[in-house]
Amino acid sequence: MAKAAPAKRAGKPKVAKVLDAFARLRKLVLDALDDLKAQNVTEVDVRGKSSVADLMVVASGTSSRHVKSIADEVVRKAKQSGNPPIGVEGQREAEWVLVDLGDVIVHVMLPRTREFYGLERLWSIGPDSEWQATA
Repeated sequence: MAKAAPAKRAGKPKVAKVLDAFARLRKLVLDALDDLKAQNVTEVDVRGKSSVADLMVVASGTSSRHVKSIADEVVRKAKQSGNPPIGVEGQREAEWVLVDLGDVIVHVMLPRTREFYGLERLWSIGPDSEWQATA
């Protein structure tokens, strides 16, 4: 007697699960930033520009204490959801706190620090931009 072929599991393909996980992580970050009133929240899609992450989120806080509180909220919500950060840098000085969540990297900065480093401008330079390096 011939064996029946094993039944395929019903459900979403793996790609859809990865996209769903990314969308959930993105929403978690944006909600945490909104909860603590982060200012000037900007998302920068870095796919194709970086192999480290897919999305960079940059936000400002009104003071060092506010910057630290915002970053702490991102970390707290990420841990609650089962996505603990890979790393957190800059909490002591809290002028610029980086929260590495893998596919999403969050930068929370004081406005003067954000303006000085210009991360959004830095990451917007690419093959489609008008800027060209000259030798």
